[in-house]
Amino acid sequence: MKANNTTAAAQGREVAALDEHADGGEIQSVRARPIPRISIQAFCETNETAEAMQVAADDRRLAKAHVSVHMGGAHAAVGHYQESPTPNLIVIESMMGRGDILGELDKLAEFCDAGTKVVVIGHVNDVVLYRELLKRGVSEYLIAPIGPMQLMESISNLYNDPESDPVGHVYAFIGAKGGAGSSTVCHNVSWCLSELLKTNVVIADLDLAFGTAGLDFNQDPVQGIMEALGSPERLDEVLLDRLLTKCSEHLSIFAAPGTLDRDYDLTADSCDIVIDVVRQNVPHVTVDLPHIWTGWSKRILTQADQIVITVEPDLANLRNAKNMVDMLKLARSNDAVPHLVINMLGTPKRPEIPIKDFEAALDLKATAVIEFDSETFGQAANNGQMIEELSAKAKSVQGFRDIAMAVTGRRETKVEKKSGLAPFLERLKLKR
Repeated sequence: MKANNTTAAAQGREVAALDEHADGGEIQSVRARPIPRISIQAFCETNETAEAMQVAADDRRLAKAHVSVHMGGAHAAVGHYQESPTPNLIVIESMMGRGDILGELDKLAEFCDAGTKVVVIGHVNDVVLYRELLKRGVSEYLIAPIGPMQLMESISNLYNDPESDPVGHVYAFIGAKGGAGSSTVCHNVSWCLSELLKTNVVIADLDLAFGTAGLDFNQDPVQGIMEALGSPERLDEVLLDRLLTKCSEHLSIFAAPGTLDRDYDLTADSCDIVIDVVRQNVPHVTVDLPHIWTGWSKRILTQADQIVITVEPDLANLRNAKNMVDMLKLARSNDAVPHLVINMLGTPKRPEIPIKDFEAALDLKATAVIEFDSETFGQAANNGQMIEELSAKAKSVQGFRDIAMAVTGRRETKVEKKSGLAPFLERLKLKR
C-alpha cells in the first residue's frame, strides 16, 4: 500500500471532506480530468456502487484506464491479491465497522505492491476511522452512496494535482454536412474566446487536405499540425511553440498543409498524443474537424470536453445531426449535450425547415442562429479577417460570442452605457 504523506492541513479538512461525501448526492462537477493509462480494480459490496463504478469506467475520462469491477468487498480483495499482483489503484467498498475495516486493510497491506494506491468506500461517517485510514496509507475515504462523477473526480485528483493549473479544455467543431460552415464558426468562436477572455487559444485544423485556418487568418505557415502528427512522440513544449502560427496576442493556429501532394492517413493514437500535448500548454483548444467519419475523428469527437455541431436548416443536415446527437448521447452519458448552431438561415430561394421543428426533432435548443450574409462573410474570408474584425455591428457577431460563452460555461459581461448626465446625477446623490 502506498505510503501516505498527508499534511496537517489536509487532516484539518477531514470533517469537511466527510460532510461533503455524506449526503449521498451526485456531485455534478467538471473538475474530473482525464485519467492516465493505469489499471484499476474495484471490489464492491453493493450493486449500486458496482453500477456507479461501471458507469465511471465507461466514461471518456477513463478511456485510457483499464478498469475491472468485482463483488465481495475487502475480503474478496485480500483473497484475490494473495495470488495476483496489485494494480495501480484498488477501490474497496466495505459495509463493516471501524475495527473490521482496519483489520481487513492490514491484511491487504501484506500483499500490496509498492506504489499501489487504495480508495475506500465506506458506509460509516467516522472521523476517527478517516484518520486511521490515512495513517495506513489509504489515499481517499468516500462515504456511500457515491455517484460516477464523484468517483471520477476522486480518482482524477490522485493522478492530477488539483492545485495545479487545470488541463486545457478541448472543443470539437463539426458540420452535420459538408459546406455547413463549421470551420467558419470554429474560427470566429476561437477568435472571440481569445478576445473576450484574454486567454490563449489554439485552433487545431484537422482538415489536412482542405483546411482553411491559414487562409481565414491571412497566414501562410511553412510548418503546422502535420509535422506533429507525423512524429507525435517528438512533440513537446519547445517543438509545439515552433509549429504554432501566432495570429494575435492570444490566438495561434495549428495549420493544416492544405495540399494534395501526399495521403493523410491518421491514427487515433497520434491525434490523442498531439491534442494532449497542446492541452497541457494552452487553456483552450478548438479542433476543426472535417466532415468525415473515421476512427480518429470519432474518438476526438467523443473525447472532447464540449462539442459544437453546425447545421443548415435542411433535411440532410437534420438527418446527419440526429445521428450524431443520438450517438453522442449514448457515448457521453455523463457529459453535456452538444451545442447546436443553425447557420446560413434565410438563404434566398432555398426551402428551409423551421427552427422550432429542427430543434424539436433533435431535442436540442440552438445555442446560436446565424443568418445568411454572403457579403459580410465573403469579404471577411477574402480579407483573412474574422467577422467582428471586419464589422463589429454584423448580426452574426453576437452569435459567435454566445457560442464562445456557452462552451466555456461563462456569461458575457455587458458594459452599460452611461448617459451624458451621469456625472451630474452622481454629484446630486452625493449632496443628498
